[in-house]
Amino acid sequence: MPPTGLIAVNTEDCERCSDDYEDEYEFHASVCVWTRYSDGTVKLRNSNIELMDQDILYHLALGSGSHDLQEMFGDVKFVCMGGAPKRMENFAHFIMSEIGYKLPAGTKLEDISAYSYRYSMYKVGPVLCVSHGMGTPSVSILLHELIKLMYHAKCQDPVFIRIGTCGGIGVEGGTVIITEEALDSHMRNAHEFTILGKTVLRPAKLDKKLARELKALASEDDPYDTIIGKTLCTNDFYEGQGRLDGAFCEFSEAEKMEYLEMLGSKGVVNIEMESTIFAALTYHAGIKAAVVCVALLNRLNGDQVNAPKEVMHEWQNRPQTLISRYICKTLAQKGQLKSLSRGSIKSPRRFKLVQQESQAHE
Repeated sequence: MPPTGLIAVNTEDCERCSDDYEDEYEFHASVCVWTRYSDGTVKLRNSNIELMDQDILYHLALGSGSHDLQEMFGDVKFVCMGGAPKRMENFAHFIMSEIGYKLPAGTKLEDISAYSYRYSMYKVGPVLCVSHGMGTPSVSILLHELIKLMYHAKCQDPVFIRIGTCGGIGVEGGTVIITEEALDSHMRNAHEFTILGKTVLRPAKLDKKLARELKALASEDDPYDTIIGKTLCTNDFYEGQGRLDGAFCEFSEAEKMEYLEMLGSKGVVNIEMESTIFAALTYHAGIKAAVVCVALLNRLNGDQVNAPKEVMHEWQNRPQTLISRYICKTLAQKGQLKSLSRGSIKSPRRFKLVQQESQAHE
């Protein structure tokens, strides 16, 4: 019998839910009944929003009454987010080139949420690029409003992807890591909330099928490794991650190493500060999601990031490259990827002649 309040569904007939959830009846039912309308648009698990005259997305400087959110964002299929505003601005320009998206003549990419002074947001066709700040509270605020934005814009089956940096455990700097499980500091695959003074533990699950699809897009020609593993999410950068270089440290180096080695023995390959809240809220909203980070160092060898700036910049581009491959592949499968030869080249024959002429003068 289905749980109280849920409607039985046939998982074999549903294209929206991942195969990984076929045995998780309650989640599958919630995806189909609580978080989606029949056309695939996002349904909120909060009936209060529908009764409001206007829903102000305060931290994004947007509102359901002041902006035509469906016109502005209705075509969004991918929501990519990372910590720093500049990193997401760079990603917006990068993905614009990768998918062949062109801005109208005389215009440039603009920070849609500039007047919020909190997050930065850039839209490149079906891709929304947003900064989320650092740590779980900042990500939580952003995700609540992004999920509501998907609802107001009537976006159909959006995919959320976090692009970040992390400390590796037993993996070298520059390694790209796709999270298969997000664990909190108590090694639980969940995120702990305090709501009305009560503790609520929500599953922090990511889409495993999406993780495998991303891993399959790693190229043998990439000069670095791309792996899948468990991610530890902490509420602190220093003591919470066992660092010896914070303002306070009341444990020994031997205790630190014992802790990190314990994490490694349980399959944890990296540590960061956002994955559990990201996974818990997207899972609760029935949104397919993934976390892809690059390791800036191997924590078994030290605590401080010492790589040169230009090396760090190249490393941080690696997750972006993987995500762009996924977006391009998905758009191509749907016939929505703009080809350079079709979009920008008026005459393929003359284009080839120009190429040959240029090469003759090298």
